[in-house]
Amino acid sequence: MEDELTVASMQGEVDRWIRDIGKGYFPPLANMAILTEEVGELARVIVRKYGPQVAKASDLDRNLEEELADVLWVVACLANQTGVDLTDAFRKTLRKKTERDRERFK
Repeated sequence: MEDELTVASMQGEVDRWIRDIGKGYFPPLANMAILTEEVGELARVIVRKYGPQVAKASDLDRNLEEELADVLWVVACLANQTGVDLTDAFRKTLRKKTERDRERFK
């Protein structure tokens, strides 16, 4: 059984892979463009699975799980190369949203 993967360990795994196999990060601007591309691929899957568009034969090999993971990968790359601790950043965002929207959806 694999160890539990936390956000912090995910960032570490991505960093190790980039350094050992990928031989270095792309520049942040390139990773931002790659993230945009990956989000577009995710949108394509979602609109064909949950929206009105009908999938073409070339779309059938794409899956939601893979596209979500690709987005997460590039987010981890951007966080690593810019020094962002995603665990801490997510906790801050959760706290912000909770304080701001505590009564909003009642």
